[in-house]
This record gives sequence, C-alpha cells and structure tokens, in this order.
Amino acid sequence: MQPTPASSNQPAAKCKRAVVIYSGGMDSFTVLNRAIADGCQVAALSFNYGQRHSKELDYAAKVCEKLKIEHKIVDIRAINSLLAGSSLTSDIAVPNADYAESNMQSTVVPNRNMILLSLAIGYAVSIDADEVYYGAHAGDHDIYPDCRPEFVEAMNTVSQLANYKAIPVHSPYLHNTKGDILADGIRMNLDYADTWTCYNGREHACGKCSACRERLAAFAAHGITDPLTYEE
Repeated sequence: MQPTPASSNQPAAKCKRAVVIYSGGMDSFTVLNRAIADGCQVAALSFNYGQRHSKELDYAAKVCEKLKIEHKIVDIRAINSLLAGSSLTSDIAVPNADYAESNMQSTVVPNRNMILLSLAIGYAVSIDADEVYYGAHAGDHDIYPDCRPEFVEAMNTVSQLANYKAIPVHSPYLHNTKGDILADGIRMNLDYADTWTCYNGREHACGKCSACRERLAAFAAHGITDPLTYEE
C-alpha cells in the first residue's frame, strides 16, 4: 500500500534539503527565505521560459549570490512556441489595471506551473532533496488555475507517487494573501529591494501594471513604503 501523501501546507518533518522554485519576485523571495528559516539547505531553481524580460532572474541571481546558496537558471525557451497567447510570453500588452480576474487572464501562461513543478521535482530527486517549495498563494486563486489549492494538492500527491523517492510539494502560503506573505517577510527582516515584480523590465518598476499595483497595495496595507524604486 502506498503511504498517505503529506499535505502541501506542511513542510517535510525533517527537511534537510529543499528545491525552491525561485523567480526573483516578491512571493518566491519570501518562500526562499521561509525554506531557509524552516531549516532547509536550499537549492534555488529559476527558469527562463521566454518571459518578456529577464530582470527577475537577475534579481534572483544576486540574492542567491548574497545568501551563498546553490542556484540554477534553466533555459527552457525552446518551449515558448508551445505556450503562446500570454502577455508574459507573447507580443500582447500587459494589463495596466487592478490585479483582478477580469484584468489578468491575458497573463496566464498555459500549463506553466505544472511544467516548472515537474522539472523542480525531477531536480529534487536527482540531488536527493526532501521536498519542493512553491509560492502559490490565495491572491492568485481566482486568476491562475495552477495556483489553486486543488491543483497544488493534486501535484503534491502525484509528486509523491512519481518516483522511488516521495517528494512533497510544499506551498507555505497557499491560503495566505500577498499581504500575509509580506507580513511574514517583515517578521524575517527581509529586504524587498532585492525583488522585482513589475511586468515591464525597464530600469525602474512602472508602478502602473497589475503586478505593481498588487505589490504596492500590500505595502500600503502594512503602512510601510516599498523600498523598490518606481518611475512615478
């Protein structure tokens, strides 16, 4: 009989090593540091899948260098032609509107997180890691099907059945808002100047796109100023 899969909300009982899917954005930056705080030896994994710009990846590399943790940036741009139709991968304008389902559907990249999780799980098996940390959160549930609890729990179950070694998928903020994530980062004394959220890859964050609006709202809700520099 197969063992009952561990829940995606709880870290492995004795996490010695974890693969963290790390985009360089605000949420995955907090997840990365949460894994470290949970006592894991972290191997960070970032993906270049043909997104509009690589600025997030530059931030990810700098953070991992600062923290002296293992980091791989994997070039999977060859799959870009299979994932067309998103404003994050194709020549479609990014939304400059509130972070809501009606405004954000153009940013959905088909099957992206299933692909990235599969690669991260395979990497975890290959380096004998104990689990994969993934930054799905409640603020994305209405917008991205592959961030919803049903999807994450299903991937968590499959991940623990797909290899000789069971690899749980752990999403520490699955039922938390972006404000909740920021609150945990504040408790960990994180510097969010080391993150990039903006959909545009210019010198400074635009402050107008949906991602910037959601980020700024989270900081405003806590009554603090975002340390990132904005165009306006």
